[in-house]
Amino acid sequence: MERVLVRKIKDAKTQYEYNKIVSILYIVVLLLAAVRIWIEDTQFLLVSYGLIAAGVTVALQDFFKNFMGGFLIFVTGTYRIGDRIEINSKFGDVIDISILNTTLFELKEWVHADQPTGRISTIPNGAILNSVINNYSKDNPFIWDEITLPITYDSDWKDAHERIMHILREETRSITIAAQEQISELSKKYYVAEYLQGPAIYLAMTDNWIDLNIRYLTLTRERRYLHDKLSRLILEDLQKDSKIKVASETMDITVRAAGKS
Repeated sequence: MERVLVRKIKDAKTQYEYNKIVSILYIVVLLLAAVRIWIEDTQFLLVSYGLIAAGVTVALQDFFKNFMGGFLIFVTGTYRIGDRIEINSKFGDVIDISILNTTLFELKEWVHADQPTGRISTIPNGAILNSVINNYSKDNPFIWDEITLPITYDSDWKDAHERIMHILREETRSITIAAQEQISELSKKYYVAEYLQGPAIYLAMTDNWIDLNIRYLTLTRERRYLHDKLSRLILEDLQKDSKIKVASETMDITVRAAGKS
């Protein structure tokens, strides 16, 4: 019967887990049979069965933990196939959920932003019992992203602010409207505190330049593409204005050297 079932299992890892579980069950059945044959005292028999059950629980604790985790995933919908999640510092798209493991198409790691590495990651389902899970697509596919742009103190920062805000509003208008509608729907299911509804720019003064922290909404799966598009448009537009200069570490070193001389 074991051989017949193994032939039907195509995945090598699942075959290994199945063989391991069956091997342990063999031992358990043999112990139960041996105890039943050699022990006649019913009370002592119950104690023996209790000890065996405790031993089996310890031996298969990871199996039961993963099984319960898989059960909770299916019942509560913590994440589904196709969701983009982060768990135990692993970030990726869910491509399979079995009763024991979750399979991710890995993102990030040595690759910048939210692009795939090409690796397949397998995470035990038991991890959801004691780990924080970030779901980037469940109920709300929109996230905030930021671009930090340093400009010199002698730049016209008000003009830079106006130019960048114009680009942000034009390029993210449809996304912002869709996100606002999604948040309204989300507030019917969760308590969502009121927060900024559109793009914004925050200024921060440093010793060397002014940081323009550009904040905007984007779809989870389009974050890098929109980041790239906005960066290009902003740079092209600011280069048309000689009153706005992008700062850099090299510029700061040059200024310091000039000051010393």
